[in-house]
Amino acid sequence: MDRMLPSEGSDVSSILTENTMGQIINCSNLSVLRTSPLKKGRSLKIVLVGGCFDIVHLGHIKFLEKAKEKGDILIVLLESDENIRKIKGQNRPINNQENRAKFLINLKMVDYVINLPEMKNDEDYLELIKKIKPTVIAVSEGDENIEKKKMQAEKVGAKLVKVTNLVKQQSTSKIIEVITENF
Repeated sequence: MDRMLPSEGSDVSSILTENTMGQIINCSNLSVLRTSPLKKGRSLKIVLVGGCFDIVHLGHIKFLEKAKEKGDILIVLLESDENIRKIKGQNRPINNQENRAKFLINLKMVDYVINLPEMKNDEDYLELIKKIKPTVIAVSEGDENIEKKKMQAEKVGAKLVKVTNLVKQQSTSKIIEVITENF
């Protein structure tokens, strides 16, 4: 599948169609997103998720599958390497953003991956979400940013949906911990 990115400054309003699934998009290339692509005379439901997805594991797969069930198009906002270092520590991410995006876009349930730049504050996230205008923002039970995501959903008229429980033993940090203990 072609992984062409829209050109810098292009109007990407036509990318959200069933015929152009499977794209990795750099956040700076988003000028206007068409938020209600048509599917046989009706608007498609856009589901938005976000995260690090550093070492993809079963918990991620279940989350993405359940999120996709809530709509027609699943868009993943993929955190930058800089933001992951701030959140998780200097020896993270294990996989850089480009590699994480390539892995995610090859999962059958993921339609688009948007590579985020370093986001400075909550307002940066909100501005991007306003451009996307998702129908659903999917989260896991126990998401530490649930209140922020709830506020974002309210501001764009989306529904916040908890699609899975957070599985503590299925985390990238836990996987790294187990590996380092054994070496």
